[in-house]
Amino acid sequence: MPEPLNPTAVTFERCRCLRSKDMFIDVEPDPTVPHMGSGISWCVHTQNCLGPDGRVASPEECKPGRSCYEEI
Repeated sequence: MPEPLNPTAVTFERCRCLRSKDMFIDVEPDPTVPHMGSGISWCVHTQNCLGPDGRVASPEECKPGRSCYEEI
């Protein structure tokens, strides 16, 4: 039997101020259904798709090294 995943070992280096519609869907993950992200993200500081630094707010962009990044 495989070992269970350790949730504390999985890290996502994303800004704590990044939001998306995916956060508000309360369903159990189904591994047989491919992820269909909305592609819509926003910053809690600006309340739109751009961060305080004028760059796009997205999971790919909102990571350490960005001037407005806030650690979780």
